[in-house]
Amino acid sequence: MVSLSGSLLSSLTVTNAGSNRFTRFPLYNSKMIHFRCYKRKKVQRKAVRACVAPPPNLGSDGWSATKFNDPSKSENLSTVWEPEDNSDVLIECRDVYKSFGEKHILRGVSFKIRHGEAVGIIGPSGTGKSTILKIIAGLLAPDKGEVYIRGKKRVGLISDEEISGLRIGLVFQSAALFDSLTVRENVGFLLYENSSMSEDQISELVTENLAAVGLKDVEDRLPSELSGGMKKRVALARSIIFDTTKEAIEPEVLLYDEPTAGLDPIASTVVEDLIRSVHMKDEATVKLGNIASYVVVTHQHSTIRRAVDRLIFLYDGKIVWQGMTHEFTTSSNSIVQQFASGSLDGPIRY
Repeated sequence: MVSLSGSLLSSLTVTNAGSNRFTRFPLYNSKMIHFRCYKRKKVQRKAVRACVAPPPNLGSDGWSATKFNDPSKSENLSTVWEPEDNSDVLIECRDVYKSFGEKHILRGVSFKIRHGEAVGIIGPSGTGKSTILKIIAGLLAPDKGEVYIRGKKRVGLISDEEISGLRIGLVFQSAALFDSLTVRENVGFLLYENSSMSEDQISELVTENLAAVGLKDVEDRLPSELSGGMKKRVALARSIIFDTTKEAIEPEVLLYDEPTAGLDPIASTVVEDLIRSVHMKDEATVKLGNIASYVVVTHQHSTIRRAVDRLIFLYDGKIVWQGMTHEFTTSSNSIVQQFASGSLDGPIRY
């Protein structure tokens, strides 16, 4: 299933008077933006622990205590360790290119997202981070290259015949809530439109998911009555809700586009911790919740530290570095060093 927490509507939703239900209306290309699949695959437990292990050797500032290496040295991406077993690969991009007119955004991007991973895609503004998310979600088609969902090539954009075995949720940077709908109707949108659950069941499930992201007694509010941080959390609740009456619940990959953009440091910390918490159901037993893996596009250091374990660095449309979060500030790559330190001196120019 692809669950897009964004504004892809071709007409405005209007609530029915005297009812908690709202009218159906045509969506993007007259198709629903939610698609379901039902094939399950074995969970590779070894990948789970990598997702929740805190970075070692943290200094008082939250980063690794190790200082920069010699900036004259460069790292070879071919030395990044890749498991030979691909049975736990959920999403793979192979040599992806994308341009808009004469502007080349992606220039041969290749990487894999495995079951249980928390991956951050980082880099300067305008390097294709949000573009690659939309290609993964099926909102954009690559000009060249392939995207594989659980080993099966996706052709074109998302469709009603979407590849089975994986749900993909996209949380847009702006939250993209439906202005004319209440919080309850926003969060329960998928279930109202594509399930046989009763209104009482949906309402109860909405309340549970709002509580999971730290919101209570907001179900009847409109988006205009919420703060920026609350809107982000409502969008997150909408992305993780699913039909609990289904016999088989397929794993989900969540894609976050700048989830902490525009938030103050405390609100950012709340959202970063929520991203972790909805991924894990029981930290004591390292048991995965409904979100099998997630990808976060960000350029904020606090999000890098708190929300992800593995990093992919995009610059000028290419992957210039990959590594674990605790290796970020010890990289010998001059581009990564400049980004980590915020220095004006270096290869990154504005």
